[in-house]
Amino acid sequence: MKILVTGAGGFLGVHVVERLLAHGYTDIRCLLRDPEKAVRLTKLSESYPEAELEFCYGNLRSKADCARAMTDVSLVFHLAAGLKGSAAEMFADSAVASRNLLETLETREASVVCQTRFVLVSSFGVYGVAALRRGARVDEQTPLETHPELRDIYSHSKLRQEQLFWEHQQKDGFELVVLRPGVIYGPGGGAFSGRVGLQVGPLFFHLGGSNLLPLSFVVNCAEAIVFAGTHSDSAGQAYNVHDDELMTASRYLREYKRRVQPVRSVRLPYFVTKMLARSLETYHHRSQGQLPAIITRYKAASIWGGNRFDNSKLRALGWRQLVSTPDAMAANFAYLRQKERPQ
Repeated sequence: MKILVTGAGGFLGVHVVERLLAHGYTDIRCLLRDPEKAVRLTKLSESYPEAELEFCYGNLRSKADCARAMTDVSLVFHLAAGLKGSAAEMFADSAVASRNLLETLETREASVVCQTRFVLVSSFGVYGVAALRRGARVDEQTPLETHPELRDIYSHSKLRQEQLFWEHQQKDGFELVVLRPGVIYGPGGGAFSGRVGLQVGPLFFHLGGSNLLPLSFVVNCAEAIVFAGTHSDSAGQAYNVHDDELMTASRYLREYKRRVQPVRSVRLPYFVTKMLARSLETYHHRSQGQLPAIITRYKAASIWGGNRFDNSKLRALGWRQLVSTPDAMAANFAYLRQKERPQ
């Protein structure tokens, strides 16, 4: 069985390839934009001499590149998505790229399509949580976002990407497994999720307070993607992905200050954040858009409203956390400490 991994050279992608190899899969095609991203994968393959890692260079915005990447593939782990840039660029790299990938199935016979499986890495950002009460549990039954235009561009583009996959699955009949990770962290990643707060000049505005963070250590996340993506009972299902032991935003910030470096922070209670958001919205309208509404009440409720999170469906399938939270945090903070050390 030939496996395609899109975004294979990324922060998460390298770990997904490693976990596939660890599970005994050896015929893997890694789709990359940048040849330099193949370096880590080449080093990884040295630990698995029996593996046949194939590097395929291309851009999913190109239908020809998609067709070439999909040749003879029966299992696709689709990690590639727009992470930065303009709205047009992010939608192109998430929604348009996904549509191009899915349309390669049109050239296959129906019997072959039904034996093809896509594993989509989506996001917690697709959930519509703004209207939920504080402390509400977010699981796979939580409704998806109905006002994505009021959210950030990333969440909007990921929602459209997931919708495309479900729409095409209904039409074409291939197998689909969707994984929705929370905050992926670890060596190679960033220091702070927006769920903790925002850096504005020299000050870090701590907005998360005592809210839980749906943290997923990158190795644990990759294991969940491979485990659920290859499980015989997972077709047609979506799974929340986060670690078992979650910490609050305030604890994460406190640990960062203690184990990495001091941070000048100001904590804003949620009611203050909502008042600030209202003021920013007012000035945004009065200035006719010249002053951007960096925070809106809808965004505030979506990010800092305060939820609990449920990964019991993934655990019921048989997934278990590979790296304990204490060990994961130690690795994360050691990496960030080295990264912040003056050269």
